[in-house]
Amino acid sequence: MAEGILSDSAIRALFDAGRLAAGRPLDADQIQPASLDLRLGARAYRVRASFLPGPSARVEDKLQRLSMHEIDLSAGAVLETGCVYIVPLFESLDLPPEISASANPKSSTGRLDIFTRVMTDHGQEFDKIAPGYTGPLWLEVSPRTFPIVARTGSRLSQIRFRQGHAVLGEDELSALHKAETLVASETPNVSGGGIALSIDLMGQGDDALIGYRGKHHTAVVDVDKRAAQDVFDFWEPLYNRGSADLILDPDEFYILVSRESVHVPPLYAAEMTPFDPLVGEFRVHYAGFFDPGFGHSDAGGAGSRAVLEVRSHEVPFILEHGQIVGRLIYEKMLERPAALYGSGLGSNYQAQGLKLSKHFRA
Repeated sequence: MAEGILSDSAIRALFDAGRLAAGRPLDADQIQPASLDLRLGARAYRVRASFLPGPSARVEDKLQRLSMHEIDLSAGAVLETGCVYIVPLFESLDLPPEISASANPKSSTGRLDIFTRVMTDHGQEFDKIAPGYTGPLWLEVSPRTFPIVARTGSRLSQIRFRQGHAVLGEDELSALHKAETLVASETPNVSGGGIALSIDLMGQGDDALIGYRGKHHTAVVDVDKRAAQDVFDFWEPLYNRGSADLILDPDEFYILVSRESVHVPPLYAAEMTPFDPLVGEFRVHYAGFFDPGFGHSDAGGAGSRAVLEVRSHEVPFILEHGQIVGRLIYEKMLERPAALYGSGLGSNYQAQGLKLSKHFRA
């Protein structure tokens, strides 16, 4: 059996075969080169705390006990920071026994510090869908920094399907980097099953901008409106004042950028590991999927950096320029996607440097 990540055409074939279903027709741009955007359903449930259903229960069963309030999303509703919401998704699955899946927040979701995780009935892990799973999908949503407005059909999370196990080993990854230059580094660090990315704290532009720190007590962000908010109402710019380091304050949210540009060749997909205790007590990159064609020159992506959503855990932590902050895991595709990331898809983050989410005016 061939092993690899399912492409856009294979995802569409799952719909055609009834293996994927949705409560309403697909959006025109919902299928990505190696993933599918997931849409919020008609209502959200405010719950006391995050939970997993466990092997003997459905999500709906747990909601009957833990739900505090039901919210109608049809006209849009405010989801508050520090609260946990469970939302049924339009999409449901009837996977073949050889197909599994994993989920992640979309890039724009991560850059707003919205914590999301997909759940399945009888699930024992977040964001992991077992081979052959049949049933509904649910999304846990918890805004961490900004309150948001979301509505029926909003797309906060994405799902990637795979057949078998297609993660590249370290020797394969080193060979692919030599052939395709996966990260722009003369001495790539390949270990722990991935290739390392480091942080850029020298800064960009004449003012040496290195990133942004999220403000507190802001107005709401509508997750479906582009370029609707002023940057300075929500973000504090951070600059290199000569030391090329940054102290991460606990419970603050930062948008930073990798020192290296990233390349995902057309026959591969990548994912950033969200947390590596070997590099420090902080979490990097909630939104971990990199689709085929990201940073690919033929798709207009030469020089694309990885934008990093960073949050320190419990104690202050000093980041220094060039410090390793995460690793990219690469997987084989089953076939080349019909469309690469950035190739006429309206992709928001191709050829990016340090960049906030699409909701803020440039």
